[in-house]
Amino acid sequence: MKMEPRQYERGGKNVTIREAVPADAGPLAELRLQIDGETENLDRERGEAFIDAAGFEQLIREDRASGRNLMLVAAVDGRLAGFSRCEGKALKRLAHQAEFGIGVLQECWGSGIGRNLLGVTLAWAEARGIRKITLKVLETNSKAIALYQKQGFEAEGLLKNDKLLSDGKYYNTIVMGRWR
Repeated sequence: MKMEPRQYERGGKNVTIREAVPADAGPLAELRLQIDGETENLDRERGEAFIDAAGFEQLIREDRASGRNLMLVAAVDGRLAGFSRCEGKALKRLAHQAEFGIGVLQECWGSGIGRNLLGVTLAWAEARGIRKITLKVLETNSKAIALYQKQGFEAEGLLKNDKLLSDGKYYNTIVMGRWR
């Protein structure tokens, strides 16, 4: 699905939200690796489940061809600073839903990137007839939870003691969903 880029300015910086293209593969591999090392809000530690440039290129090409998936990137003054992916379900009984995930450089938190990636994804999902979007969020990530709630997501479940973080403690993951 061809999408027009969305642009806005925040704090004197130009931000562009657009669909990922194969040329983004190398920068995406580096971006994901950096983001994984900056926060414990995500599932991976730095270097785990690494996807190299060739892997990202293949994923981007498959997503663009599928019609059920969407990978977006956010560029700040031309440099990738965030990404999101929405993966639809191939099974007929689950074809009405998709799962959303996101990553934003820590230095860009609070710049509207997450909100805009999510907004573009929700508009895309609605245009595709996707009725339900699901996601998982660490219970301590209150800013993300607030963003999702503002966009109509509700807590649907709790995965107890789901993640072991660097402090040696286990934390819950909240499963959230949005129905339209």
